[in-house]
Amino acid sequence: MRDLIMLLGAVAIFSCGTACNSGKKVEDTSNVSENNTNMEETQSQSQPQSLPSDSYLTKMGELNVTVLGHASLIFTINGKVIHVDPYSKVADYSKLPKADLILLTHEHSDHFDINAIEQIKKANTRFIVSKVCADSLTYGEVLNNGDKTVFEGIDIQAVPAYNIVSKNSDGEFYHPKGRGNGYVLTFGSEKVYVAGDTENIPEMKQLKDIYIAFLPKNTPYTMTDEMFVDAVQKVSPIYLYPYHFSDFNDKKILKALEKENNKAKVLVRSMSNL
Repeated sequence: MRDLIMLLGAVAIFSCGTACNSGKKVEDTSNVSENNTNMEETQSQSQPQSLPSDSYLTKMGELNVTVLGHASLIFTINGKVIHVDPYSKVADYSKLPKADLILLTHEHSDHFDINAIEQIKKANTRFIVSKVCADSLTYGEVLNNGDKTVFEGIDIQAVPAYNIVSKNSDGEFYHPKGRGNGYVLTFGSEKVYVAGDTENIPEMKQLKDIYIAFLPKNTPYTMTDEMFVDAVQKVSPIYLYPYHFSDFNDKKILKALEKENNKAKVLVRSMSNL
C-alpha cells in the first residue's frame, strides 16, 4: 500500500510539472507572437501601401496601372511613379509611393488636392499642370491644350477637356474649353489617354491608336451613359477604364457598345481605396 501511495504521488508531481511548464511555454510563445505582430505593423507603416494594379507590356517595359478612385491614378514604369489628380478622399496618400511626376488636369478640389500632393511630392518631383493649377501652386510646368513635353522618355501631350452641354446655375459650363487638360501619355508605342473632366467632345476623334483610355461618367459634370458610349466610339481604345463615376451600369454600357460593334475591353474598378 505504501508503495502504491508513493507511486501515485510521483505521478501527481510529474503531471503538475508538465502543466506548469506547458503554461509557461504558451505564455512565452504568446509574447513572441505579439512582438512579431508589432514588428510587421511597424514595417507596413514605413513601406508604401500595396494596391491592386493591372500590368501591361510596353516597348518601354512593364506598365503598372493603379486606379485609386474617382480621377486619381498611378502609373509605374521602370521604377518611375506618376500620380494623376491625387485626391485624399479616395486613398491614404501617406502610405503611397512618392511621385516622380504629378499630372494635374484642372483646379477643382477633387482633382487638385494640396494635402494629397504634400504627402507624395519629393524635392525633385516634376509637376505638369494646367495654367490655373500652376497659378495656385506658384510652380509647375504649364501645358495648354495641344502642348507637348517628355518625361523620362514618355511623350506627354495635353489635350482638350471641356463641357459642350452641361452648365452650372450661372449658365457657365462646368469645365470651360481651354481651361483644363486631358493627357495622352505614350509609353513606347502604347498610348494612354486620361480624359480628365470632359464630355464627348469632337476632338476625341483626332486621337489615334489609343491603347488604354480613362473616361469619366457622372452627371452633370461629365458624361451621361449615351455620351460615354459615343466617347468610346470616338476614342476606340483597346482597354477602357470608366472613372470619375458614382454608379456605373456595366450591363447597359456593354450592351450599347456591343450594339455599336465596339470591341473595347471594359475594366470597372472601385472608386475608393480607403
